[in-house]
Amino acid sequence: MTAPTTTEPDTVEAPETGDDGGATGARRFGTLAVVAAVVVGLLLGYAGGLLTPKLTRPGDASAEAGFARDMTTHHAQAVEMGLIAFQQGTDAEVVSIGGDIATGQQGEIGTMQTWLRSWGLDPTGSQPRMAWMPDGAASMKNGLMPGMATPEQMAKLRDTPRGREKDVLFLEMMIQHHLGGVHMIDGILDASDDPEVVRVAQTMKNTQQTDLTNLTAARDRLAKG
Repeated sequence: MTAPTTTEPDTVEAPETGDDGGATGARRFGTLAVVAAVVVGLLLGYAGGLLTPKLTRPGDASAEAGFARDMTTHHAQAVEMGLIAFQQGTDAEVVSIGGDIATGQQGEIGTMQTWLRSWGLDPTGSQPRMAWMPDGAASMKNGLMPGMATPEQMAKLRDTPRGREKDVLFLEMMIQHHLGGVHMIDGILDASDDPEVVRVAQTMKNTQQTDLTNLTAARDRLAKG
């Protein structure tokens, strides 16, 4: 598994708010701002991991290393989904949620990759995905970790024209994605006694549970429209 990199999208504009040139410039500035925030979040994540002292170093086959590697991949898909929602969403709340998820989870990727570096471990390991979790093998479906979208689902999200259908599709996919993420976070909270890993994982869980409340409310609201 390789650590994901943040890739700036092609020329896709943020949701339209008007017809004048100033609004178009503002939309483009907003897109660039969020992309920049994703990069800054990644750098801050790396810095946070480097500044945290470690008294012990988890090994290559440890639950901590497996979680960092697998959750990095899991988060990378959420970042892509969030950027799609931010750039192509038409509902203001969907755009906001997408941007927040993209920036927040990119920062967490930086933290987890810094853990691996500080532990002297490679971004990829010899263990199969989810091997660090007792029910890990059973939680995999079609080779995917819990909650992750299939390549076909991701293609549909990218290709669906802008509008309510795309917004709802993003919300439904991200709800499933976060539910799977919380399952994985619960796994590391049960398995690890590393104070930093436990602290960050608990913060991830709190954030994703708040996201789930907002995602579900937005989906239900748009479903009535």
